[in-house]
Amino acid sequence: MVRLRGGVAVVALVMVAATGCELDTQGSAGPQENPGGGGAAFAAAEALTVKGRAPKTDYDRGEFGSPWADTDSNSCGTRDDILKRDLDDVKFRDGDCTVVSGVLDPDPYTGEDVPYVRGRSKIDVDHIVALSDAWQKGAQQWDDSKRIALANDPLNLLAVDSSTNRGKGDGDTATWLPPNKAYRCTYVAAQVAVKTKYGLWVTSAEQSAMKRVLTTCPDQKLPTGGNPTKAPARFHAD
Repeated sequence: MVRLRGGVAVVALVMVAATGCELDTQGSAGPQENPGGGGAAFAAAEALTVKGRAPKTDYDRGEFGSPWADTDSNSCGTRDDILKRDLDDVKFRDGDCTVVSGVLDPDPYTGEDVPYVRGRSKIDVDHIVALSDAWQKGAQQWDDSKRIALANDPLNLLAVDSSTNRGKGDGDTATWLPPNKAYRCTYVAAQVAVKTKYGLWVTSAEQSAMKRVLTTCPDQKLPTGGNPTKAPARFHAD
C-alpha cells in the first residue's frame, strides 16, 4: 500500500520476526497497475548484485552519523519528519516540527491502530533496510556522506509498531517478512528499491526470497524518491 502525505509517497510495510522456520512468502498483488506489464520490482530484484554477506566487523551505529540528522535542512529531525508523514491526527509542540501525539492508522506491520504519545511511544521509525544489513552488503565501503544519507532517507524509513519492529533485528527478506501477507509485496519492493538506489548487494538466499514474494504480484511497482544519496557536507559520522 502506498499513501501520500505532504506530497511524499509512503510505502506501507510490515514485517515478522524470524522463527527459524521456513517463511511463508505468499504476497498480494492488490490494485496496483503497471501498463507495461514489466514487473518493475521483480526485474529490479533480478538485477541486484549477488554476493556473500561480509563480516559485521567494526559495525557501529555511529558509522551512519547521529540519529535523525536533519539532512534535508528543513529544521526538523528526520524522526519527526517521518512521524509527521506517517501519522494521522498529528499534534505538535511549538510549531509544526516536534510531534507530540498522533495515531498510526493502521500500523503497516500489524494492521492495527497504534497511538503515539511522545515520551510514552509505542512507535518506532524503522530502517526498512537495516543499517547493519547494509553494512554487511556494501555500506562499510562507503564514505560518511552516503551512509548518513541512507540512515535518513525517507525511502528507507517507516513509522511502525515498536514491539513488532524490535523483533526484526537486522533481518533481510530471506529471514523476515510481514505477518500481514497483504503487505509483503510492498515491503519487499521497498527493500529492493533501497538496495537498487544505493547499490547494495543481496545474498543468493535473499534474492531468491525477494523473487518468490514478487512472483505473487507481477505488477508490483518499484518505489522511488527520497533524498539524495549524499548528505550535505556539514554532517559527519563518528
